[in-house]
Amino acid sequence: MKIKISLFCVCLCFVSTITHADTIRDANRLLRVTNLGNQFDLMALDQTRKIIRTYSSIVNMSVALSLPQTIKNLIAACYEEVYAWDQFEPGIVQILAENLSQKELHLLIDFYSNRGLPPMEINTFKNTVSKANEIERISLEYIFEHSDSCVERDAELIGEFLTQQALIESENTQRPNSFDFDE
Repeated sequence: MKIKISLFCVCLCFVSTITHADTIRDANRLLRVTNLGNQFDLMALDQTRKIIRTYSSIVNMSVALSLPQTIKNLIAACYEEVYAWDQFEPGIVQILAENLSQKELHLLIDFYSNRGLPPMEINTFKNTVSKANEIERISLEYIFEHSDSCVERDAELIGEFLTQQALIESENTQRPNSFDFDE
């Protein structure tokens, strides 16, 4: 009897592992058909541009200077590295696998693959869509918890630039004008 129970437990664990692997595979497939990785990259790039524009505007309004392109490029590189999709994709896949059933994943894959929706699955689809806000909230928390910040580095870069500009300005005002002639 113990052998049968042990064998049953092993089989149950094996089936559970296979089912989880299938769910992970389907969650990955859903990300591919929705093109979420590219959308994420585009949103991160757009956000980075807005951040750089804001920094540039603050510096320009505060001290009437323009941020050099080299500093803008360094700032952009930090955000590109910190918010690279491949850092978040495995976690997002896991979130989808934990919050959607295989049936729900298949419905979404079919929907995004333009395969239509069987009428008898409309309620399941509606229930699946109703989970979107919660999945988005969990995903945003995951991204926030698993990403570094570039803000301190940005402030340091801008601060160094402003300090250099102040030194240059100070040197220019202390230098005697070489064109002054005594009459």
